[in-house]
Amino acid sequence: MAGKVGFIGLGNMGGPMALNLVKAGFELLVHDINPARLAPLVAAGATVVASPEAAAAECRRTICMVETTAQAEAVILGDNGFIKSAKQGDIVLCMSTIDPLAARRIAERLAETGVAMVDAPVSGGTHGAAAATLSVIVGGPDATFAACEDLFRAMGKNVFHVGGHGLGLAMKLINNMLGQIQTIAIAEALVLGKKAGLDPRKIYEVVSVSTGNSVHFQNRVPRMLARNFAPGGTIDISYKDQDLQTSFARQLGVPLLMANLSLQVYQMGRAAGLNKEDGSAIIKVFERLAGVTVSSGDQS
Repeated sequence: MAGKVGFIGLGNMGGPMALNLVKAGFELLVHDINPARLAPLVAAGATVVASPEAAAAECRRTICMVETTAQAEAVILGDNGFIKSAKQGDIVLCMSTIDPLAARRIAERLAETGVAMVDAPVSGGTHGAAAATLSVIVGGPDATFAACEDLFRAMGKNVFHVGGHGLGLAMKLINNMLGQIQTIAIAEALVLGKKAGLDPRKIYEVVSVSTGNSVHFQNRVPRMLARNFAPGGTIDISYKDQDLQTSFARQLGVPLLMANLSLQVYQMGRAAGLNKEDGSAIIKVFERLAGVTVSSGDQS
């Protein structure tokens, strides 16, 4: 399906994803509530439109990449949303990480007007977004997935079609749940080691070649040791994702012990004012409780 593509939401993830679409040769129409985010896209050759509705009026395929379920509902179904001008046969790509059951309801509402949808959340962080190496996890009908695969391949390296509406989001929440729980365990381990008298650099060195190692350990510990808490994904986003995970599980009748516990830890981080710092900043909660600070300059 050729033609113009709409892209709404140009934040830390959406901005570089949209740039990769322009680089891949797609004619992109963009919109964001923050005008400052538009400049890099305009410089790359994208065209600014006034609203999601305006994007859908000109595009057969429109992408929503915002932060919350409420924002996604507004972009897709709101007064100035895609649904106001989308035509029969058009496709909405909801790439935001939102409630899977809400995504199914949005897809059903769009289907009433002849518009198709896929949920297609991504994993890989801001680095993956910039490098076009994201994992794209897609839920929706086979034909709709096939009609959007060229867009997914321009933004990501690994593209998975995991089932029907909402299942891309369910898979994304499972992946995020594992990572967010691990981040808290990693923070606890470093603070325990520091309190015990270990050099945090040695903890990193030993665990990196031992059974406690993981992708998340390799991603989080260097940030924690360097005290580099510039946001990739924020504490607020970690909390939002965990809230989605636990709410989804409650609706399905599934107990999630560790996710519900770690949700409260991220709430502690938010209460401590860490909202807009990177998820790895959660170590500060445990440092304050234990009375230590972990850094790469520590000596055992």
